[in-house]
Amino acid sequence: MAYSEAVLHRARERLLQEKNLYEAETAARRAQVLQAYPRLREIDQALRQSVAGAVAAAFRKGEDTTAAIAALKEKNLALQREREWILASAELDESVLDPPPFCPHCGGSGYVGSSMCECLRELCRQEQKKELSSLLGGKESFDGFRLDLYPTEPDPNLGVSPRQLMERTFRRCRRYAREFGAGAPSLLFTGGPGLGKTFLSACIARAVADNGFSVVYDTAGKLFSDFEAVKFGGNQQDLTRKYLQCDLLIIDDLGTEMTTQFTQSVLYRVLNDRLLENRPVIVSTNLSDQALRQRYSAPIASRLLGAFEVCLFLGQDIRQLRP
Repeated sequence: MAYSEAVLHRARERLLQEKNLYEAETAARRAQVLQAYPRLREIDQALRQSVAGAVAAAFRKGEDTTAAIAALKEKNLALQREREWILASAELDESVLDPPPFCPHCGGSGYVGSSMCECLRELCRQEQKKELSSLLGGKESFDGFRLDLYPTEPDPNLGVSPRQLMERTFRRCRRYAREFGAGAPSLLFTGGPGLGKTFLSACIARAVADNGFSVVYDTAGKLFSDFEAVKFGGNQQDLTRKYLQCDLLIIDDLGTEMTTQFTQSVLYRVLNDRLLENRPVIVSTNLSDQALRQRYSAPIASRLLGAFEVCLFLGQDIRQLRP
């Protein structure tokens, strides 16, 4: 799961802070216990000296090292029993003196070998959800989608009512979010303004992110702006890498940007690269099929209308209908 550099950086910073806090707290607690029970400090020192003595005995010449090691072992066990008795009497757990590592799997590094540890992955999930919340600005969820705002009268061109059509679209989106995984299809949300395209794409973004996948949600204008910054602003690859490597890319409001040869080139690269690598994209646009073909090059239109599953949005502007 390829999280953006910004998300990964914030997650790593939090992991380091939490590890440092944990170690500071456990060290302070240990010092407090040793101060309250000085004999525990003496036992700890004696145990360390006992280990050093065993190593020295093993290399000492002219002595029975076996007997020396056995005696040191017995002394060590006696010290451990005394330590256990003091802790039990004080109703303290042994972990207060020998605290476990911050993370039992990675020790707080965030990685087990070359794989990201679950502790860091969870922080990435949290940071990504914060990022999405700041971008979306609301609490979009499938439970908040209102089918009652769509007309029940059949559309003369389609033979079904907007509500029937939107019920199918809603179910498809909810199933898509629930079943999202590697190789999920790409979706094209098309229809007039104010019909719920942004809302449902945001619902999918939140649900997919909650399931631990990396999601990038941006407007088409922001995407093109970031690629332009990289092209003319030097080494800022992190700005655009996220669009190509995330598990799910959602591009909102395609068609509102100023269309140039540069934006066409960027859009083709993003769509083509992700399709070739089986990385799904959700694109929402107010443009009709014909308008997409007129506005964008044939290769782009072919991918949007041929390689994407089209989800049609129909009805009246629900922003004006909400109380």
